[in-house]
Amino acid sequence: MLPALLCGAVVFPGLFQGFRRLLRSTFTHWSDADVVCVSERLVSSVHACLATAAGVAVVTACKDVMTDSHWLVNGFASFGAPYMAHDIYAMYLSHYYTQKVKGHSAALGGHSLRMARAFFAKDRMLVIHHLVLLLFFLPVTLFFRRGLGDFFIGCFFIAEFSTPFVSMGKILIQVNYVIYFIYIFKCVSSSSSSPQLGLDDTRLHRVNGVVVLLSFFVCRILVFPFMYWSYGRQFGIPLHRVPFHLPPHCNVGNLAVLAPQVYWLLLLLKKAYRLYRRGRGRPKTS
Repeated sequence: MLPALLCGAVVFPGLFQGFRRLLRSTFTHWSDADVVCVSERLVSSVHACLATAAGVAVVTACKDVMTDSHWLVNGFASFGAPYMAHDIYAMYLSHYYTQKVKGHSAALGGHSLRMARAFFAKDRMLVIHHLVLLLFFLPVTLFFRRGLGDFFIGCFFIAEFSTPFVSMGKILIQVNYVIYFIYIFKCVSSSSSSPQLGLDDTRLHRVNGVVVLLSFFVCRILVFPFMYWSYGRQFGIPLHRVPFHLPPHCNVGNLAVLAPQVYWLLLLLKKAYRLYRRGRGRPKTS
């Protein structure tokens, strides 16, 4: 566990710094906020891809959903733990540079307790999500399962499948904003009229949005009935009876994990509906 933990502590911060240097040297017109935001999303996507690959390997290898074990469960849980801690720092850094670009960092006192409070107020759910995974999910996975349930941990790893598409949506918006402001500057310089662009309404963004909704629903919502169904299939229990054959703390834990997923899915659906309404209301051009 310790080597995997130390490896994660090197890999994820190293990737973050590497992406920052690469983006800063490649896109010289980007602000620090753009560079940090996209770098954080890229690291998040790398972690999600590794988690999904590990989850698929575990789920396909474990024929007995309770007793079969796989080395990747404890290995990847240890390797991914530093990512959770580092991602909180990266999200804070993104928030800080965004406020700096907007001219609010001085009012919030730069790197200060006020800035940290403003960050937490903005990204409360994500910070709590990361802390719960780090302080609860990780110890349970490593020390309190008595070697049982690797199959279900693998299913939770696969839930990260939707993350790269969520990150892609954020990156597309970020990149489009940069393009938009460069275009604005050129129009102002040439005394042309300002462009009216749908920054989050490109075809690629719409396709990615559909993939986000489908992958999020399948991998973060349907994964729970799938796990209950897999348990019931092995022990000959109908799906609707499975919760009554499990210890109460298992059902409570699953509900605690499922609740924020439902909340985020509703946010995604609201955003998708707003974009759909905006698209319907925009006049067609020949």
